[in-house]
Amino acid sequence: MASAGPRREPTESLPEPSNEQTGATHRTADVHILFLTHYFPPEVNAPASRTYENARRWVRAGHRVTVLTCVPNHPRGIPYPGYENRLRQWDDRDGIRVLRVMTYLSANEGFLRRTANYLSYMLSAAALSPGVRDADIVVSTSPQFFCGMAGYFVSRMKRVPWVLEIRDLWPDSIISVGAIRHRGIISALRGLEAFMYRKADHIVCVTRSFRRHIEGMGKAPERISVITNGADLELFRPDGQAPPFLAAHGLDGRFVASYVGTHGMAHALVTVLRAARRLEQHKDIRFLLVGDGADRDRLLRMKDEMGLTNVVMLPQQPKEKMPAILRESGACLVLLKKDDLFKTVIPSKIFEAMAMARPIVLGVEGECRGIIEEAGCGVCIEPESDEQLAAAVLALYRDRPGAARMGENGRRFVKHNYDRDSLAQRYLDVLAKVKDSDPRTSDAGDRR
Repeated sequence: MASAGPRREPTESLPEPSNEQTGATHRTADVHILFLTHYFPPEVNAPASRTYENARRWVRAGHRVTVLTCVPNHPRGIPYPGYENRLRQWDDRDGIRVLRVMTYLSANEGFLRRTANYLSYMLSAAALSPGVRDADIVVSTSPQFFCGMAGYFVSRMKRVPWVLEIRDLWPDSIISVGAIRHRGIISALRGLEAFMYRKADHIVCVTRSFRRHIEGMGKAPERISVITNGADLELFRPDGQAPPFLAAHGLDGRFVASYVGTHGMAHALVTVLRAARRLEQHKDIRFLLVGDGADRDRLLRMKDEMGLTNVVMLPQQPKEKMPAILRESGACLVLLKKDDLFKTVIPSKIFEAMAMARPIVLGVEGECRGIIEEAGCGVCIEPESDEQLAAAVLALYRDRPGAARMGENGRRFVKHNYDRDSLAQRYLDVLAKVKDSDPRTSDAGDRR
């Protein structure tokens, strides 16, 4: 992993990275990809990881990638050490040029302040994108639509094709957790959704269910590609070497059921606390919650009120610690609320757990459950059922050989189907095809 601190240049352009720096196989870049994302490392959430892992591979393949993003501040709305919320600042990460623009900073909670954060990114990205020269294609990623819309404006200014990446269905996902209820706002967001689907030259989505939704809104099937999330098998290796993690937190020698990720309204993590209460008499079983989010403070209070001694809650950890946490876990928990919308999603954390050969306890229905069942790599439970969660953890604790077989099944399955290397190449093929088929990219002199 690259260092967390920024290396900034005072000018609007960075020198092109050398082949030795990027691992590129070609002397010149074939495509210059301008990627707009609200999140990027050193942030450690799923969208930051997906963008970084793809972009790093595109650079290795000999292409140029510029990421236009914010100062890292998720989820607390506070800039990470070494960064300032300045108008414009450049840094570099594994050969990826990174342009960070000023935004209104807000914690990952509260609808109005988060909306102001999202809108400020859209405006800053559009205003400062001229600092990125000679882009061949613009990609912008959801789930928050204002980042997606920034891609529309930037692509029109640069007169290059626009690819919209859909990682979550907005506004459905925020409606389902009760974040917005005002009919006027919902109607406006649905109109924005339809507009973006219509205007995008191509759409990349992460599940087949998303594809069906987008087709149902009138997008031609040939303009939609499904490229799922996956695992970085270079980083997530069950035989890798990393300093022990659990021993430092009093969990050495325990069977640990871990949840690593966002503690949000969509994740129903109170289910973990209630399952832990059911298993209090099993002294060798512990539950571990690692991460941050809008619901974390409430969960901490509930843990204390319930007097749970078999639950450890840790703040967000650096990405490089994730393999050790998963490797030492007896089971990995993947949970969402019981809602029809979540039948369409595939949480990216399942692929990392599979890569680490850890059995999964899945509290998600739909497409994700089909993957776990096909791979034979875990136990599927009803979402929000603390009784079934407790039973699944207890069963894996009692059957360690069976749990190990599930883990091995998962590692084998993710290697064959969800390796980030092959997924990044498929994504790159889509971008190259969109670029080559667009008349606006035929004359390099027209690009700005």
